[in-house]
Amino acid sequence: MRSATILYNNTLAGILTETDDGEYEFRYDNDYIKNHPEQFITFTMPVREEVYKDKRLFPFFEGLIPEGWLLNIATKNWKINQNDRMGLLLVCCENCIGAVSVKQIVKSDEE
Repeated sequence: MRSATILYNNTLAGILTETDDGEYEFRYDNDYIKNHPEQFITFTMPVREEVYKDKRLFPFFEGLIPEGWLLNIATKNWKINQNDRMGLLLVCCENCIGAVSVKQIVKSDEE
C-alpha cells in the first residue's frame, strides 16, 4: 500500500492511497473539511467527508503526471514503469506547478 499527503497551497487537504488491491482512495482531511469546505482540489472531487474510491487513479491526479519527453526522462531516471501511475505521481509531483503538491508518506518499514 502506498500513500501520499495532498497539499493545497501548502495546507494538508487529504490523503491519497493506493490499496494492496490496486484501487485508489482519496479522503479529505477533517481539519480541511472544517476550515475549507468550499476549497476543493478539483471540481470533480468537491470537499466531503465520504471517501472517494476508484479502480483507476483519479483523473485529476493522472493529469499531474508528466507526459512525452519529460515522462521518458522520469521513467528512465527513477526506473519506473510508465504504467505505475502512483509511482510516477509520488516521484514527479512533489513540486508541481499550481496549488496542489503530492508528498509520499514513507512507512517506517520502508525507510
